[in-house]
Amino acid sequence: MSAPIDLELKKAFSELQVKMIDTQQKVKLADLQIDQLTRVQKHAKLTHAEIATLSDNTRLYEGVGRMFILQSKEEINDQLKDKQKTADEKIKELEQKKVYLERSVKEAEDNIREMLLSRRAH
Repeated sequence: MSAPIDLELKKAFSELQVKMIDTQQKVKLADLQIDQLTRVQKHAKLTHAEIATLSDNTRLYEGVGRMFILQSKEEINDQLKDKQKTADEKIKELEQKKVYLERSVKEAEDNIREMLLSRRAH
């Protein structure tokens, strides 16, 4: 009777380990994405600070792919604000996802611990 229970425990344990490793990788990916978005925000803030001192009628070149497009200071400021807003939203979304994933890893660890304790008790 003990052998089928051992096999079930081993199978469940393996599945939990796989889920835990997968979730940990997703958390690392979310961290990398957050870092990248933070750099986008920083770049937008620095660019905004650089062009803020220019007169309002100044036209600037923006690199788009292999081309440069002449745009007004206002258009570029609007684009920078949009970039910052989008990055803020994505960072918030990723932070929420990361919290959920970390909680999921914690629950998986608790389940593994429970399985091992119940196995030792039998």
